[in-house]
Amino acid sequence: ISHCVFTKAQRGLSVIIGVLVYATVPQNSRLASKRNTIQAHFSHWHPFIFGSFDPRVRKLQHIFHNTWKHTSLSYKVFISMCVCVCVCVCVRILQTECANFVRLLQPFNRTHLLACGTGAFQPMCAYVYVGHRGEHAFSMDPVNVENGRGKVPHDPSLPFASTFSGGELYTGLTADFLGRDSVIFRSMGGRSTMRIETDQKLLHDPKFVAAHLIPDNDDRDNDKVYFFFTEKAMEAGDREGAIHTRVGRVCANDVGGQRVLVNKWSTFIKARLVCSVPGPHGIDTHFNQLEDVFLLRTKDERNPDVYAIFSTISNVFQGFAVCVYRMADIREAFNGPFAHKESPDYQWGVYEGRVPYPRPGVCPSKITNQPGREFGSTKDFPDSVLQFARSHPLMWRPVHPALRQPVLVKANIPYRLKQIVVDRVEAEDGQYDVMFIGTDVGTVLKVISLHSGNSLEMEEITLEELQVFKVGFTPSRLSLCVCQALYVGSPAGVAQVKLHRCETYGKACAECCLARDPYCAWDGSSCARYLPNSKRRYRRQDIRHGNPVLQCVDQNLSGESVQPADRVVYGTENNSTFLECVPRSPQATVTWLVQRDDRKEEVKLDDRVMRTEQGLLFRRLFRQDEGVYICRSREHGFTQTLARLTLDVLQGETLGELLARDDAGLRGGSAGQSRSWFKDIMQLIGPSNLPHVEEYCERMWCNDKLRRKHKSMLEKYRQARESAARARSKSSGERNRTPRDLSQWEE
Repeated sequence: ISHCVFTKAQRGLSVIIGVLVYATVPQNSRLASKRNTIQAHFSHWHPFIFGSFDPRVRKLQHIFHNTWKHTSLSYKVFISMCVCVCVCVCVRILQTECANFVRLLQPFNRTHLLACGTGAFQPMCAYVYVGHRGEHAFSMDPVNVENGRGKVPHDPSLPFASTFSGGELYTGLTADFLGRDSVIFRSMGGRSTMRIETDQKLLHDPKFVAAHLIPDNDDRDNDKVYFFFTEKAMEAGDREGAIHTRVGRVCANDVGGQRVLVNKWSTFIKARLVCSVPGPHGIDTHFNQLEDVFLLRTKDERNPDVYAIFSTISNVFQGFAVCVYRMADIREAFNGPFAHKESPDYQWGVYEGRVPYPRPGVCPSKITNQPGREFGSTKDFPDSVLQFARSHPLMWRPVHPALRQPVLVKANIPYRLKQIVVDRVEAEDGQYDVMFIGTDVGTVLKVISLHSGNSLEMEEITLEELQVFKVGFTPSRLSLCVCQALYVGSPAGVAQVKLHRCETYGKACAECCLARDPYCAWDGSSCARYLPNSKRRYRRQDIRHGNPVLQCVDQNLSGESVQPADRVVYGTENNSTFLECVPRSPQATVTWLVQRDDRKEEVKLDDRVMRTEQGLLFRRLFRQDEGVYICRSREHGFTQTLARLTLDVLQGETLGELLARDDAGLRGGSAGQSRSWFKDIMQLIGPSNLPHVEEYCERMWCNDKLRRKHKSMLEKYRQARESAARARSKSSGERNRTPRDLSQWEE
């Protein structure tokens, strides 16, 4: 144990990144030995971001930036943590998982956070003091560390979901060391600890994604906790290994039965969430794997909108979809018929027998009480109700999304959709839900979805694609702030992104209108933030149609009034060249024209000349490709010129002769002729383009010159250092010195 130490990365607590080790080593401790150390490399990161809208956390700014660097901890707790790590290393294959990864960080009250970590496969919890409003405090008592089993999983890589309400913690997780006991737990608070019974009818290898407490009505006894997860579908029949997405719920006041389901959930029921695209002949394309869930709160806290990201599980087709569910549809499914299977030889069907009273899945409240039949708690429920709830947890009717189709579909894309948050924005012509979707390549998509006319088809509009992190850092947590910002958490850190960047949409009314961003509107002079309560009369915004012809009647819609600056691009014959042109709107159609003499014609595309998202690529350049290339974008009848590029092609034979002549001059020792080829090339290019050529050459050669200069300086420094060493050696008279014994420093 004396040689069990932690790396420097473990001696700090970052609330956002979420890596917390309760035991640290003082810098001057003998335990901080360099021998026989256990190195923990963190591969599992779980960011926690609290929005300023949460009334339970008063002070937040210091939470985002505070790092726990100087904390005095007792050796008793440190030795205990060391034992956990050493035992974990002995029984686990991956030593990188033998650390305390924080998986849960919930606001406990106005002054404390509840923090729970894996504890090297021995879960533990503690309370972090963050202080009152205006108090800059961030501390933890390491002595008051509680057992965290049932609150977080043992394995840092296993998914789980949690929600904290009324002093009680509801979690969906695997509660054992091996990760096989999948349960729904309720812990803490004044009521007894509850868990779900171990039965594949209830949970069959689930993957928990989210948990939320949603009230049914004004009676708090009817509050229910909803869990969103995927599991193996027993009703799939012959399709072995079929995965379905579920929404399950339990009553918050469930205390189990008196004789049946003692200390077990007695109100658990579940239904399937369907997210599919209608196909021909009634065959739909299903997205069965749940990736993330976001609850869009409304003025009515009982009816939030549920946004969910789904993915396919097929090896042939890879796609993602976003579906929106209404709480009314979810409650309707739970109030519908139960699914039933008579025996293993029968098919699944609707239960047509008598359903006992009170109906399984309802909460004991004023609604269930009748004259002469009052139920103060679930312990008062008849055994027949509990037996039926245990044998019939699945509802027959699935929950379909609004309009019975996704609001967003992405297929065959080079990235995966991982996280989603939604902001409801008030615009000139109504409300719009702006989706911010994190991908596994470090980008965040800003998307809205509209109905196309009177049809049920959806129009997906990608407003922006922001590269928040470098490739390899997946945004693992998104959080909206009332300060009109989006916080993005990842292993690289936390980034703050503005919800609107209206200034990037250009300086014309038509460009602002074509952006179709609900946050932005043309105010008469610029594209600025749209404020519903603003008294400005001159505001132009058209999200649904994006028609600048109607909105910007006083603008020149041809786009020729403001011409882009001409630029010269040089290319060598038989080599490749790229002409860059990026439209401001992802929905715009780009057209390339080439002008020779006074004639303009559209560029003919083939295997040699290709159009990309970033511009025009010449895989092999010919002399006849010279000309003025004009890049135009068209969207909703509005056309504008984005770039004018003059392409000059240098002949390959002439350039080769000049370079060969220069090589011959160098071999002959003629320094005066060594630069003659450059003058000849200038004659080919022409004096009018000389400034552009100088700019191009300086940009191309500057880096190489800096590298050569840096290399020469290093060589001079090395020679000076060797000279000084030889001088010291001669003056001291020591020719053969024995190296100093460094063993004492290795301790």
